[in-house]
Amino acid sequence: MKTPPREGLLRRLIVRPVLQQLTQGVTSPKLAAAIAWGVTLGLFPILGSNTLLTLLVGVPLRLNQPVLQAFKTLAYPLQWSLLLGFYRAGEWLFDRPHVSIHVPTLIEHFFEEPGSFFREYGLTALGGIAVWALVAPLLLGLLYVTALPLVTHLDRLRRARSPQPAA
Repeated sequence: MKTPPREGLLRRLIVRPVLQQLTQGVTSPKLAAAIAWGVTLGLFPILGSNTLLTLLVGVPLRLNQPVLQAFKTLAYPLQWSLLLGFYRAGEWLFDRPHVSIHVPTLIEHFFEEPGSFFREYGLTALGGIAVWALVAPLLLGLLYVTALPLVTHLDRLRRARSPQPAA
């Protein structure tokens, strides 16, 4: 007896959820928009704020929430890798002093003395948000124009493989 081949991580985390949404009648442009917004909002440089941010943006824009949340989550490792860059770019852009950033220490400081934490790191965070806000529209557009042909291609493949109803 043959065992079915194992499904790859890329297929399981990205392709399958997108195909499931396509079978439920979501259009390719709407899915591409949800993907682009999900990744872009997933890179927002304040840890722990992305889920609320995707809801605040996604609901009024009527973006597909499962895809939006999935791609926001997939962007999480990239968010961590870009976080310090956003903060440093913000310090440079606004000519702010360089602050030491060590995440475990930051978390501890936040919970022990929230007021002191915001006084010390608030302007650095705002600078990071400003840099993200400058980059986000470009990233959003690039991700959309990249995702749309890919999602459209997946939809064509899905339609070609699905049985056609009898006339």
